[in-house]
Amino acid sequence: MPVKILTVVGARPQFIKAAAVSRAIRETDGLAEVMIHTGQHFDANMSDLFFDELAIPKPKHHLDINGGGHGDMTGRMLMAIEPILLAEKPDWVVVYGDTNSTLAGSLAAAKLHIPVAHVEAGLRSFNRRMPEELNRIVTDHLSTLHLCPTATAIANLASEGVVKGVHHVGDVMYDATVFALEKAEVSSTILADLQLQPKQYALATVHRAENTGDPERLREVVQFLLEQSRGRTVVLPLHPRTRGAAARLGVSLEGLRVIDPVGYLDMAKLLHHATEVFTDSGGLQKEAYFHRVRCVTLRDETEWTETVTNGWNRLWKGPPHVARNEITDYGRGRAAFEIAELLKDRAPSPAAG
Repeated sequence: MPVKILTVVGARPQFIKAAAVSRAIRETDGLAEVMIHTGQHFDANMSDLFFDELAIPKPKHHLDINGGGHGDMTGRMLMAIEPILLAEKPDWVVVYGDTNSTLAGSLAAAKLHIPVAHVEAGLRSFNRRMPEELNRIVTDHLSTLHLCPTATAIANLASEGVVKGVHHVGDVMYDATVFALEKAEVSSTILADLQLQPKQYALATVHRAENTGDPERLREVVQFLLEQSRGRTVVLPLHPRTRGAAARLGVSLEGLRVIDPVGYLDMAKLLHHATEVFTDSGGLQKEAYFHRVRCVTLRDETEWTETVTNGWNRLWKGPPHVARNEITDYGRGRAAFEIAELLKDRAPSPAAG
């Protein structure tokens, strides 16, 4: 019998990472995958389109759970995931990153004594006001297999006493970027559609609650983007949360090139040909490096400290960029296959019954 892997995803960054790992699972003998989509990102442009573009198998289970507060959403996910785990009896539950879907999947599995494998284990912003920070800390302490993208992540886990089952595999986002860019350069027409010339615009994204939930903070972020738009276009694919917050708080986005959310291939092409990226997204900070585009993080801290120390990123209120160096920690674009082999080689006996 193949090793049965149950993957839990729910948000855009997880779809991208899962696409790379799912391809590796399909190409590795002795592995089989079942996927749960919690529905945390429910907009077609942020969910269905990614599955189509990245050739991710359709989820066997779609929970359609979104909206509400963090506790409400996580609780509903937990209740829905548990009976699926009991029915599917997986050897592993694989979770990604730091969302409510990640926490719910890892908690449901741990309570049923099913081993959890955490992709992007060990990341820390050291800001516990961020829901994502709490999600990733709890998930790491529930996990059996810690799949770390960097040496810094391994050190973070060690400082918390987590040393077993820890592996430096590199970053699956690098795998995804290599795959997507090749397709995007051929199939995406986004630059022509928006009448943009390569290297004559910047790209921005804003979605985190710390920026969208505080009127003064959101105004400050928008003002920063407007300052960056002097002499060049700043393209802002507008997250639904940010659109709603701006409308509710009366924050004008006039002066920015606001567009609807785009698919992953269009985003890859926009990023690859941008002069600079401004974002509060952890994933996009790294993707900027993979495309060798300079980044400014619209937060007071970043989990990806190596992008700052190596000169590809800086905090918007911090010092300027330092001299650039290549980042070897992220691997060679083969992280997903290393993960698949670890899942196969360290497969425990099924624990749910």
